[in-house]
Amino acid sequence: MNASTFDGDMARAPVAAPHPTHKLRLLLRREFWEHKGGFFWAPIWAGGISLVLYFMAILVGEVMARKAIADGELHGDNGFRINQLDIGMLTKHMSAEDMRQAAQGIDLSLFLSGTWPFIVLGFVVFFYCLGALYDDRKDRSVLFWKSLPVSDRDTVLSKAISATIVAPVIATAVSLVTMFGFLMLVSAVVAIHGGNPFTLVWGLGSPLRIAAKLVATIPVYALWSLPTVGWLMLCSAWSRSKPFLWAVMIPLFAGIFVFWFDIMDLFNLDTAWFWQHIVLRALTSVFPGLWMSATSGIHVNGPEDFDRLLSLQQMYSVFASPQIWIGAIAGIAMLFGAVRLRRWRDDN
Repeated sequence: MNASTFDGDMARAPVAAPHPTHKLRLLLRREFWEHKGGFFWAPIWAGGISLVLYFMAILVGEVMARKAIADGELHGDNGFRINQLDIGMLTKHMSAEDMRQAAQGIDLSLFLSGTWPFIVLGFVVFFYCLGALYDDRKDRSVLFWKSLPVSDRDTVLSKAISATIVAPVIATAVSLVTMFGFLMLVSAVVAIHGGNPFTLVWGLGSPLRIAAKLVATIPVYALWSLPTVGWLMLCSAWSRSKPFLWAVMIPLFAGIFVFWFDIMDLFNLDTAWFWQHIVLRALTSVFPGLWMSATSGIHVNGPEDFDRLLSLQQMYSVFASPQIWIGAIAGIAMLFGAVRLRRWRDDN
């Protein structure tokens, strides 16, 4: 017989504390499901509407072209007609330079076709950050979340990661789907008119290269957006009501104050510097593409200049600019302030 005593309850193995990354993953999942409409459905709706508009524009163009031919206003000169002619005749008399410009035009069209989800992304992230730490205080759910074994640091961090990484990753994925949907529409039009889309569209354009460039913008966006994300979340944690007014009016009034009293003259700078590097950086950095202002100046006068502007070397040159790093440090400091404010601000 076993000599050990039996107390009636089996000894339980100690339960290990959850790993910090596991808690962060759960918090990120919570943010996604609570804001799925903005993070997921808003870019999809934007991309879908853009494709519908492109399709309608193609139909209108077809109808107008056929009407012009019927009225005798459009003739089949230079080897091009709408009716019963291979559209591939366009390329027979094109020089190498013409082909290069056509390829750049296709790439530019592909890039622009995928910008709709990114435009929506800026507004989604802006208003998400404004309500990130204010809404749960407004509906008193902050008391429930603070009762859980989750620190204020983890909560703020999960919201910042959702704004700077999760949302742009989803918007980029939707943008790629939209871009390839637009490419299929153009290919269908070329095929209907007897052309070879693999030669005239896919062969001339570089959809995979454009897609890689869109994906490559994610780390640039994550760093560049930190000042606005930090400022909006700081206002969200601090304001007792109307965080939008506080977040917008404070930078605007600061800019007006600096303009009236010429404060920037003390630093041998003009007022425009304050508006560009303080006011606009605090309010508009969540809108994709604005980091191009910090790169070396390229005047966009055509597809060729636009292609150089979107090159990886040009895009990543922003990391050599002090603007992105100073803004990132300021954004992290404001996020730290939001953590401190959340520890005692519950509007009791």
